Amino acid sequence: MLLLGLDPGLRHTGWCVINSIQDKNSWVASGNISPKISLTLSERLKGIHQGLVSIIKEYQPSVAAIEEVFVNMNGQSSLKLGMARGTAIAACSINEMPVHEYSPTRVKQSVTGSGRAKKDQVASMVRILLPGCIINSEDESDALAVALCHTVFANSKIHQMNIRK
Repeated sequence: MLLLGLDPGLRHTGWCVINSIQDKNSWVASGNISPKISLTLSERLKGIHQGLVSIIKEYQPSVAAIEEVFVNMNGQSSLKLGMARGTAIAACSINEMPVHEYSPTRVKQSVTGSGRAKKDQVASMVRILLPGCIINSEDESDALAVALCHTVFANSKIHQMNIRK
């Protein structure tokens, strides 16, 4: 399965495509969608949407995994992050891709073994788990971690039971 991993953000939306065949994962591509900060909110969301649609058309992944919103003390920042996340989910859904959501703690736990791992620990494990991958930013690394998290859960018995319901 080709899997699209997403780490949504209004400044930088990290994305990746990995190939997952049984327990073997390989890096295909990754990057960031980074709309100009000078654009209006609606133009930035449009840029994220257009960027994701372009990636989906190029790589044709069959499923997407996205990180859930991390709610912080700044309500305005959380709201804007939610908008970027909603735009990403809509881009996938419009293109007939199921979207699976994972909390930041679950992503870190599945990749590093610790739900409290630091960003550099996550990036180090991603490099180990996906030899040859090229990581240029934290957002890209986070998207790769989300995709790897999904491969762990997609192959689990519990996940398979939930799909059949």
